[in-house]
Amino acid sequence: MPAIQVWTKQHRSVWDTLVRDGVYRARREFISLDLQEHAPLVLPVYDWLVEHMPQTHRPPQAEYPVWVSFHREATMLPGPDTVILELSLDPELITPINIAKWGAMLNYSYLPADEADRRQHQKLLASLGISDARAFMTPFYPEVRGQILDSWQRLFDDTVQLGNDFAYGTIWEVRSEWVTNLLT
Repeated sequence: MPAIQVWTKQHRSVWDTLVRDGVYRARREFISLDLQEHAPLVLPVYDWLVEHMPQTHRPPQAEYPVWVSFHREATMLPGPDTVILELSLDPELITPINIAKWGAMLNYSYLPADEADRRQHQKLLASLGISDARAFMTPFYPEVRGQILDSWQRLFDDTVQLGNDFAYGTIWEVRSEWVTNLLT
């Protein structure tokens, strides 16, 4: 399969690592540093992603995926101490992640299979007087929390639509030979 161009915004230290070691793999501590005070809220969702995303092409040393954009204009703008790496790589290495579904997951939301499933889940929440976030973040609704977690498998099901089909991608590592351009 022919290579495609993707882009990723990274801390300048990632570029330094690529120059020095030829490969960069994200680690939990890097995610925590990047997310700062939001890390305790976001890491449970990232942990779920790491555990459930396809493990093909995952090097043993890879802890967390690296996010890439399929369109240059969709990449976050560079800021202080950041760079944008343009990569050329085999699309088989990329796991697409629907932006709307991922955003819902970051809000601890249920991913409905269809409209009827959404209505049924909303009815359950209303009967309990709770939201998805409350069910997920407290120990009082383990069954609802389990349903939310089970629904997240739909992140990888392209037949389940939520919003639109816009996607980012994830890869398990960045190799220096994939870098075709460095934007600062």
